[in-house]
Amino acid sequence: MPGETTSIDMTDAFDYVIVGAGSSGCVLANRLSQDPGVSVCLIEAGSHDNNVRIQTPAGTITLYKSKKYSWNFFSAPQKNLNNRSLHTPRGKALGGSSSMNSMIYIRGHASDYDKWEATGCAGWGWKDVLPYFRKSENNRLGQDPSLHGTKGELHVDVPRDPNPVSSLFVKAAERVGIRRNTDFNGRAFEGCGIYNVTQKDAKRLSSYRAFVAPVRQRANLTVLTDCAVRSIILENKVTKGVNVVANGVAKAIVARREVILSAGALGTPQLMLASGIGPKAALEQAGVEVRHDLPGVGKNLQDHLDGLITVRSNSTKTLGFSLGALPDVIAAPLRYMFGQKGWLTTNYVEAGGFARTPLSADLPDVQFHFVPGYRSHRGRLFEWGHGYAVHTCVLRPKSIGEVTLNREGQLVIDFNFLSNPEDGRVLVEGLKLARKILADPAFDAIRGKEMLPGAAVQTDEQLWAYIREYGATVFHPVGTCKMGVDAMSVVDPASLKVNGIEGLRIADASIMPILISGNTNAPCIMIGEKAADMILGRQHAPSEATPAAIG
Repeated sequence: MPGETTSIDMTDAFDYVIVGAGSSGCVLANRLSQDPGVSVCLIEAGSHDNNVRIQTPAGTITLYKSKKYSWNFFSAPQKNLNNRSLHTPRGKALGGSSSMNSMIYIRGHASDYDKWEATGCAGWGWKDVLPYFRKSENNRLGQDPSLHGTKGELHVDVPRDPNPVSSLFVKAAERVGIRRNTDFNGRAFEGCGIYNVTQKDAKRLSSYRAFVAPVRQRANLTVLTDCAVRSIILENKVTKGVNVVANGVAKAIVARREVILSAGALGTPQLMLASGIGPKAALEQAGVEVRHDLPGVGKNLQDHLDGLITVRSNSTKTLGFSLGALPDVIAAPLRYMFGQKGWLTTNYVEAGGFARTPLSADLPDVQFHFVPGYRSHRGRLFEWGHGYAVHTCVLRPKSIGEVTLNREGQLVIDFNFLSNPEDGRVLVEGLKLARKILADPAFDAIRGKEMLPGAAVQTDEQLWAYIREYGATVFHPVGTCKMGVDAMSVVDPASLKVNGIEGLRIADASIMPILISGNTNAPCIMIGEKAADMILGRQHAPSEATPAAIG
């Protein structure tokens, strides 16, 4: 079967070659291969996803440092974070990062997309992108049909068996003045609640499982795994295909029509730079032959800076390992197998939401991810005992970084966190607000000792120092091959074609000119949908929903 082989030779040629089987690439593979008259090749450097750790929601915690399923990148030393190098995992399997994320379904605020449009990205405003969100969605919750779809492949549901402690966070947030929100993708964005998730039958529904696995039998769709793309084949700035290494053998795959890069905000610019497409000076410094001087490649890196509050508690109501929790731990596999209930259904960040600090008068500027279990203050995967934690991230960061290659061809990731001090001020206020929620009497029955930042850390100056020592990425990198109309734009917003190169497009998080307000999986699926219509010459009519109605 064409979809099962990883054996290729020099004669392999396809109409469309998609690099990266992640959130966007899997959507593209599905939509383009709907036409039996065209051939599509989807290439993934990682392996298959047939592993219980990927398919079981609770397995996500084991994936971030996995040597098999994660690209365990580390950032360059962050000069404003005490020169620490930050762990930056990305998915390394069919489904990409959607096979290791927390499965939260968030689109962002309507104004995010209107800002894209205002930067010169015509056709990317909220009214334009909403139809694509609706197209891919299979909403199982009966939510507003003008904003949600019910016929798509991506199931959106509530967590199957959320921990009761997650509801305490929502209750406490409401008591301190943050409204309860049952649909962050509905008419109101602000508030706290239980997150909706991309799961089906209590299992992870990655982009691969939603869009490619059901159609993998198509004769015109070939899926290659364990196949690393090394460079783009160019002839006089015309894309001819890609050079790959499969089974230890270097070969070529020809693209008769186009190569589409969907390798993510780190992988896509890395491949562009390795192929000699990027800023002339940076390529020369890395020792790469300049094939096309494109200044914006690798620039404009944005991510959400995150701060953690973690509390130890004696309550076995929280997730954790202890003698008291032993019966629940032992019963968890059986409860999951026969009732789709229990600990193994958790995505860990079951609750959270969006709130305004005193620094924002109108829109939420922080996001919470609440964990009904103890997050190690030492950075360990597991800690003995119980507790709860809340992550707080800067929702609209102003700090901008970049990715480059070094002389060895390795990716250098510089988030440049806190280069704009405003991000630090927002995070300080966000941590104060998170503490206020955790201090509410709703937590009295399970209250414990705050391990980080700790009771001694109270002043703004102390919180700043804590952020410098413990601040981290929340794994939402975007923007490194942005679309737009200025000199630093890499792709044309009307087509997502790479400027100055024929037969090459980009469709993934790297095209975002501005980071959206929230988790990035759903927006990347939307990008895949919209890119497919661009390639196929189709266009969805703008939605009648107005940005003013989504707030």
